[in-house]
Amino acid sequence: MSRIRTIRDDVELDSPTLVEGLPGAGLVGKIAADHLVEEFDMECYGTIYCEGIPRVAVYRNDSSALRPPVRLYAKETKDLLVLQSDVPVSPKQATEFTSCVTAWIDSNDALPLYLSGLAEEKDGAPELYGVASGEAESALDAAGIVPPREGGLVSGPTGALLHRAIETGLDAVGLIAQTDPRFPDPEAARAVLEHGVGPITGIDINTDQLVEKADEIQEAREHLAKRLQEMDSEESTQAQPIRGFQ
Repeated sequence: MSRIRTIRDDVELDSPTLVEGLPGAGLVGKIAADHLVEEFDMECYGTIYCEGIPRVAVYRNDSSALRPPVRLYAKETKDLLVLQSDVPVSPKQATEFTSCVTAWIDSNDALPLYLSGLAEEKDGAPELYGVASGEAESALDAAGIVPPREGGLVSGPTGALLHRAIETGLDAVGLIAQTDPRFPDPEAARAVLEHGVGPITGIDINTDQLVEKADEIQEAREHLAKRLQEMDSEESTQAQPIRGFQ
């Protein structure tokens, strides 16, 4: 049965912002989410058991403790939640997953920031674009985040979450960064954090380590990126333009 289990009842959050970090093109969301958890020393707040999540157990190289592959982390002083995932989520089984996550977000009065990479050639630093559902467009305007230059779609599990937000009338933000989908892209993740998550939440996020550890991040994430490339394009979270009439 799909459920999200809170394991830290002592943490109190007031209309928090949730940053989603499912693996996708350029691993933009994954890298950004991992950085937030590490940078703010966030505590594991909950575990997610929904259809579409592989039934695997994960472990770290410094601990014998097992944990589920998709988890929620919290920083009470910043009213911040992060959805961290160590595995791709299959959009072919996304109905239960998106219903489960969206219902929890809505019941906890959270504003979700869904992250995606756009396979678009970069001229210097990656550009960041924003899309929104419900009344969340005001958050983009306040942060000075512009819409994409051309129409497109967001696929994969993140696209399914955005679709569910539209369907239920949930306020949600989609942050889309230019990326090379073939490789882990710390620069795109940095753009999301500095120009998207930071301005929307009002939180100062130090991203220096994302650049300093770019080689380490690349090596650590290459295997996951390769797995995503081997999946069908519809199964990998990414933004992509739609050519033709709209």
